[in-house]
Amino acid sequence: MHSCVFVVPFAMPDSLRYLRAVLDAGVPGLRLGVVSQEPRERLGSDLGGRIAGFVRVSDALHADPLTQGIRELAPALGNRVDSILGILEQLQVPLAEARKRLGVPGTDPAAAHNMRDKARMKTVLAAHGLPCARHALVEEAAHALRAAEDIGFPMVVKPPDGAGSAGTARLEDLAQLRGWLDRHPPQPGRPLLMEEFVLGREFSFDTASLNGRHLFHSVSSYEPGPLEVLENPWIQWTVLLPRDVSGPEFAPIHRAGPAALDALGMRTGMTHMEWFRRPDGSIAISEVAARPPGAQFTSLIGYAHDIDFYRVWARLVTMGDFTPPARRYAAGAAYLRAQGPGQRIAGVRGLRQIRDQLGGLVVEAKLPTEGQPPSGAYTGEGHILVRDPDTEVVRDALRRIVSSVRVDLA
Repeated sequence: MHSCVFVVPFAMPDSLRYLRAVLDAGVPGLRLGVVSQEPRERLGSDLGGRIAGFVRVSDALHADPLTQGIRELAPALGNRVDSILGILEQLQVPLAEARKRLGVPGTDPAAAHNMRDKARMKTVLAAHGLPCARHALVEEAAHALRAAEDIGFPMVVKPPDGAGSAGTARLEDLAQLRGWLDRHPPQPGRPLLMEEFVLGREFSFDTASLNGRHLFHSVSSYEPGPLEVLENPWIQWTVLLPRDVSGPEFAPIHRAGPAALDALGMRTGMTHMEWFRRPDGSIAISEVAARPPGAQFTSLIGYAHDIDFYRVWARLVTMGDFTPPARRYAAGAAYLRAQGPGQRIAGVRGLRQIRDQLGGLVVEAKLPTEGQPPSGAYTGEGHILVRDPDTEVVRDALRRIVSSVRVDLA
């Protein structure tokens, strides 16, 4: 028997997909309960009818109400809780605090803080001799101006507990920094993380670990980088998972990535690491999140390995069951972003051309519907996923998609 609590603060599609994966993963004797801020009906009848219990709390993103909700849920799970799960980045610290209070195994508070607080993360990495950007955490404008002398321009400013590049900006000079500080003054309790803007290509290093052994990794490349995407809402971007990531070009992250996870305290689960390769070949780790990757990355990893990686994750974190799969394909995603001055989707152009050109390469597509408002998210209004045994075929397909498909606003 395995009694699991899955925390779904908001009934978003990604959270529900992982919840469904736990239910479908074949965990022997699974009893699964859900804690949420939303009513049970938001789970949908297909999921809500399969769970052993449900508790609604006022705030699932803070440890006190979350812990109380899990205690209320325990009788429906046989008065035992073997695992506490959730995928949102801002949920990882409260989850860890709840595990500690309830004596449930999993990522502990220290490791969760290491990977949630980006300033603390970089301090830990630097103390272990691992490559990361120059940085400073400041709580007053005067300190920020002094720190800028050491970090240099261009630089990136962000909240230390941000997620998905939210609240992140690139500043080119002292005048822009002063303007930013006037609009967003740092203060005790609301600090600002300043860091070197690393010039180079950006990648991810997505991993699966079991009891401190880092058993699996997947490398992805961004084109262009997430910050440029945030600064230019019209850019349709791509991510590519090469079929072969064993070559010397990735040797530095093969060494530094697992060492970073050890330093930060990662034990069991999936992580999402972002890193840069500079023009001289050196690397810098940007961020590590103690959660599975978002933005369809888990789907892409599954397509590249011809396996349902959502269920792989579920078996890893509930049963400690993980066998590294073989990478059979290259895979990639093209993110479709609405363009134009309007407030509603008017249509999507270029789809027939892409269907004719790519044929069976397309393995998944989510397309916007006419009349819907733009999402405002960096992942855009939809996506097209492709795969092929040949990395260059996938790379070419992604370029064709973002150059041919247009989502129009009117």
